[in-house]
Amino acid sequence: MSLFLFKRLLTLLATLVAASAIVFAVLEVLPGNAAQVLMGPDADPAAVAAKAAELGLNRPALARYAEWIGGLLRGDMGLSYSYGTPVAALIAERLTLTAPLAVLAMLLTAAIALPAGVLAAARHRGAADVGLMALAQIGIAVPSFWFAILLILLFSVRLQWLSAGGFDGWHFSAGLWLGLWQGLKSLILPAVSLAVAQAAILARFTRSAVLEVLREDFVRTARAKGLSRRATLWGHVLRNAMIAVITVMGLQLAELLAGAIVIENVFYLPGLGRLIFQSIANRDVIVVRNCVMLLAAMVVLVNFAVDVLYAVIDPRVKAHEI
Repeated sequence: MSLFLFKRLLTLLATLVAASAIVFAVLEVLPGNAAQVLMGPDADPAAVAAKAAELGLNRPALARYAEWIGGLLRGDMGLSYSYGTPVAALIAERLTLTAPLAVLAMLLTAAIALPAGVLAAARHRGAADVGLMALAQIGIAVPSFWFAILLILLFSVRLQWLSAGGFDGWHFSAGLWLGLWQGLKSLILPAVSLAVAQAAILARFTRSAVLEVLREDFVRTARAKGLSRRATLWGHVLRNAMIAVITVMGLQLAELLAGAIVIENVFYLPGLGRLIFQSIANRDVIVVRNCVMLLAAMVVLVNFAVDVLYAVIDPRVKAHEI
């Protein structure tokens, strides 16, 4: 197991180094800079040049890249050009919204998709299978932002059960559960908006994976030994199908972390996605660079966790790697 983890860690580190180089290079070739935005379009070129020198934008790219990586290793992400505050503090503040939103959306996705996929596979070509897969196809086709608007119209405008946007924060001073509920209440509609399409995709993958395992010989053997259909399905089939399902779930969690920009803007949520959107508009490259790198690191770490789960669920994966 130690050799398996060592190989995966080396891959993780190499991927992070490559991602940092790509992120830095791509942002370097974008037109415009923070100095021009801060000084205004009609500013004197000499003043813009002086501001660029103050921000360190006139230094060689390789030197700025080395300084950035060194700062990341020390936990220092630098100062935002627009806000004038440490980037790490900005990101940490926004992650208190984006991370719970992504986790809540992923939990809703799994809670909807796994039972639906297993039921569809168990009732293969039956009414339940056809109906669930038709709903899944609709869920894939519906844009998340459009579904979010429908949820706002129904639950905020008509029923007035939930707010249409904004985030009140986590007020744990009023008590753990009350503070948790006050924060989650603002994230319910955005999480449902994100979860619908992901649940539809995961349900179809779950159905396909379960159907493939149902055709294996060990399933017929388990049934021949007297196990009920339900016990075989949930105790043996789903466990073996989870390798393919976990792959998709890992990719979906990474997508939810990185792809909430549109939903956060629909609901006016001050999360990481909205910070990236505002920083791009302000040419605040240092914020964009660190945010994108953080999202890339999250994707890599999620994939690493999925690889480790492979070895836990199916020891043959670990044995093959070794």
